Amino acid sequence: MTFNYSRASQLFTLLLLLALAPATFAQDTNNTSQTATAQTAARGQKLKVKGIVTERTADTFTVQDVSGAKTVVRLSDRASVKTKGGVFSGGTSYPSTNILRGLNLEVEGRTDETGTLIADKVRFNDSDLRVARSLQARVDPVENRVGTAENRIGEVEQNASRLSGQLDELAAVSNAARGGAKAAQDTADAALVGVNATNERIAALDDYVAQQTLTVNFRNRSAVLSREAKEQLDQLATQSQNARGFVFEVSGFASAEGGPEANRRLSQRRADAVIRYLVEEHRIPLRRIITPYGFGEAQAVADNTTRAGRQQNRRVEVRMLVNRGLAQPAPDMNPTKVTTATTPEF
Repeated sequence: MTFNYSRASQLFTLLLLLALAPATFAQDTNNTSQTATAQTAARGQKLKVKGIVTERTADTFTVQDVSGAKTVVRLSDRASVKTKGGVFSGGTSYPSTNILRGLNLEVEGRTDETGTLIADKVRFNDSDLRVARSLQARVDPVENRVGTAENRIGEVEQNASRLSGQLDELAAVSNAARGGAKAAQDTADAALVGVNATNERIAALDDYVAQQTLTVNFRNRSAVLSREAKEQLDQLATQSQNARGFVFEVSGFASAEGGPEANRRLSQRRADAVIRYLVEEHRIPLRRIITPYGFGEAQAVADNTTRAGRQQNRRVEVRMLVNRGLAQPAPDMNPTKVTTATTPEF
């Protein structure tokens, strides 16, 4: 049989044109969409926005494009959130919790009467998602600590004002009678202890300690929670109801079966499954959850060459971290006054 080189060359040229056509079309669409934002688009107008997520709430997020224009986006009930695929392959789907501040993405949908873009399609690259996760893992704890510290500083200022009035009273009693001098000194010492304790609590606001660690195991190549795993998460969520200043740190892992990249994606899906269960079944606020991360087959806790070891490595670790400053008991800022039997009159 004779090989037809001319026909093979024509087929290769056709495939190359098909591969380049989506990229050319996307470029033209991006250039056109940058001329309008959801604020200027008519209601129901189809719109495509490309930019970086600058704000994130429970229901919406804001995208800022290269021109500085900001668009508020809300996901529709049928919204598709996934990574960009190649010419012959699709991307990986993600829950909406992975739309993070700092994520570079593309959004397609239609505007409503308020100018909000109701998105049906959200696309981004795996590399941009990893960058956004790394950024949020560093920024969110700092913002939470700053907000908590500001509240505590306000309380300290109020306590200092009350202490100032108490010390003035003690000074008057000390001047009125020698017998009140010792009582004033004792009360002042107690007040100083309270101030020192408050300062120690403020210094500990950026220090988190692990109060409890939970390990959830999975079946081979599965990211589905078992009944036993759900019961473990139910107990952890119940215990967190009485905790103050806590966050959940969720890390996914896999055994060494399969390729490294496939194991990394599998471990991420396992971590996302745990987060989804805590949020949907127990209404754990998103601000209480550190961005989940899949470590793949790294950080194994057992030997991957044995069946029992691989079973232990197919896991998600959930750590409940509690702020050390808020966990400490509040100091007694109102010490009991000591009075003498009689107070001389002048």
